[in-house]
Amino acid sequence: MTAALSGVRVLDLTNVLAGPFCAYQLGLLGADVVKVEVPESGDLARQLGADAELNKKKMGASFLAQNGGKKSLTLNLKSDAGKEVLLRLVRTADVLVENFRPGVMDRLGLGYEILKKANPKLVYCAISGFGQGGPMRHAPAYDQIVQGMSGVMSITGDQESAPLRVGYPVADTIGGITAAFAVAAALVRQSRSGEGEFIDVSMLDSTIVTMGWIVSNYLIAGKEPVPMGNENFTAAPSGTFRTGEGLLNIAANKQEQFVALAEAIGRPELATDERFAERETRKRNRKALKVEVEAGLAGKSAAEWESILAKLGVPAGRVLSVPQVLAHPQIQSRDLLAHFEQVPGVGRDISLVRAGFKMAGGNPDVATPPPQLGEHTDSLLVELGYSAAEIAQLHDAKAV
Repeated sequence: MTAALSGVRVLDLTNVLAGPFCAYQLGLLGADVVKVEVPESGDLARQLGADAELNKKKMGASFLAQNGGKKSLTLNLKSDAGKEVLLRLVRTADVLVENFRPGVMDRLGLGYEILKKANPKLVYCAISGFGQGGPMRHAPAYDQIVQGMSGVMSITGDQESAPLRVGYPVADTIGGITAAFAVAAALVRQSRSGEGEFIDVSMLDSTIVTMGWIVSNYLIAGKEPVPMGNENFTAAPSGTFRTGEGLLNIAANKQEQFVALAEAIGRPELATDERFAERETRKRNRKALKVEVEAGLAGKSAAEWESILAKLGVPAGRVLSVPQVLAHPQIQSRDLLAHFEQVPGVGRDISLVRAGFKMAGGNPDVATPPPQLGEHTDSLLVELGYSAAEIAQLHDAKAV
């Protein structure tokens, strides 16, 4: 089967997470992704991750996570020869993704207006912390900065612990997936009209957009959000509950689900208790309700209750660790992980996460392991028409 983005070439000039994650998603859909990296050092993520030895090899776990399937070409964009190589590449490409601070590509003489002349159909996606406009456009931004400014941290945790950072780089990831969505949309128009596009992705904007319910409760209902820990502000009982063994998330958001839950835990009278009989009264008395529900759950483990409640149509699931969920039969059955043996530069087997969706016309996949720094430089230069002597000159001049 033909992959959805088969035949599309993406130039990935990005570092660390948001940009590489965007290009990785496009690569999973079949795009030919060429990662353009700084000679000698490469993507900073090559030196990041929990394995110090891999960091020394410039194959850090953080890099491996979202660079599978890509080709690596090293290029000094400050040199005239390096700029010429990029221009040749741009003429072969459909998409270019970069996450420099606004204005950097223009100062290099490689901004969108210049590249558009080389390739009018180019889809150019610029990812930055705050976008290409506004008073903070030039401010440096990392994930935690955006988490704090977006309001995410203010509602993460409970009244005692908030504000808290989300436990993974959620703003970077949202920025990357937003960029991939925008690029895919621009590619549809490009295929129909031949038009290129300039896409301005702000991590701050993207993160706020995902807070739709929280934001609309404030904008429309005048309700300022507060941190509620593991509770759900829309319903009760809906949150995390102690069982006889382990924690269980329950989302009995509908009346019939609450009635079924009350009966399952041996407390059918809760459904007629005036404190809990209706949705709004349950929300007002959520603390008292939680005490009653946990008392009923104490006789069995979280795993047992998960199975019991699922059969009754009550949404419930154990609180799992990362190792536990990766080993879970549901994840195993979904074929979410790609496995590579004895990866060059790594010296061991690795597993990578594929896309979070399936397609009847061919599932997203990663064809090759993450590349070593500059692994494809010479082969790509040959493809661009450089002779062996010219390639040697580029190396001698440290342009590549």
